Amino acid sequence: MTKKILVINGPNLNLLGTREKEKYGSVSLVDIQKKCEIYSKKIDVDVEFKQSNVEGEIVNFIQDAREKYDGIIINAGGYTHTSVAILDALLAIKKPTIELHITNIYKREDFRHKSLISKAADGIICGLGINGYIFALDGIKKIINNEN
Repeated sequence: MTKKILVINGPNLNLLGTREKEKYGSVSLVDIQKKCEIYSKKIDVDVEFKQSNVEGEIVNFIQDAREKYDGIIINAGGYTHTSVAILDALLAIKKPTIELHITNIYKREDFRHKSLISKAADGIICGLGINGYIFALDGIKKIINNEN
């Protein structure tokens, strides 16, 4: 049976391709989504992308995933470092989760070195650019299938 993966993107990720190109490159979130959709067919998973700049909407995405998805990949953006609510939602639904960051958060400002959501993550990918999304798809499939 094909596994269903939810990819959640947090604040400002809708601006990829136009914001801080020196950090994030020139690829848009839509481009990343298309790349992931193509790759997901190769590895036999269904992928759905969601993005919000609103913390409560992200919590709703997570809660709604409880019955619909086998795993979550989350790039919570700035909420990574501030949101107990997102952490609590991830802990509550108990789904395999990979935390993802395009940049290496440990080479950035000190406040970005602490992730509140890591406690809920089965794996963390950071600093590998947009390819991190592909690695996360491979990783979440292995976690779901107990291949790790």
